[in-house]
Amino acid sequence: MNTLQTNPPKQIASFSVDHDFIKEGIYVSRIDGDVTTYDLRTRIPNGGDYLDDVTMHSVEHMLTTFLRSSAISDSIIYFGPMGCRTGFYLLVRNADNNVVLSELKLALKNTIEYQGEIFGGTRKECGNYKCLSLESAKKECERYLNILNNKTITFKY
Repeated sequence: MNTLQTNPPKQIASFSVDHDFIKEGIYVSRIDGDVTTYDLRTRIPNGGDYLDDVTMHSVEHMLTTFLRSSAISDSIIYFGPMGCRTGFYLLVRNADNNVVLSELKLALKNTIEYQGEIFGGTRKECGNYKCLSLESAKKECERYLNILNNKTITFKY
C-alpha cells in the first residue's frame, strides 16, 4: 500500500474553509508568525463567475506594482492570483489590517486612474506579455473597490 494512502498529508488551511459561505471581500486567511495571508476574494467561490486569464494576469501586474510601491512595500512578501480564479492572496509581514486595507484600496484606485502602458507588459518583462489588458485590470479593480467600499469589513470569513 502507498505511504500516502496510509499516512495522507495534512489538509492545508485554505481547504478547511467552507467555500459555500465565502462572499466577495477581504479576509485574514491565516497568520504564520509575523506573516498574515489575506484572501482578497473578488468573486464568489463556485459561483460560475470566475476571473478570466487576461483579467487575472493584468490585475496581478498592476496591483503588484502599486502595492510594492506603497507605504507597506517593505512588508509585502507576495501578491498573486488564486488557482481557482476567484481572487488573490496578499502576504504581509507585521500587518495592520486597517493599513493593509487602506493601501489595497489606494492600489485599486491608482489602477483605475492609471494612464499608460501596463507595468511589466513587454516581452522582455513578462513570460505571457500578450495576455494583458489595462482596461480589463481597470474594470476588475473598479468592481472590487466598489465591493470593499460598500461592505462592512471584519477580516473574518
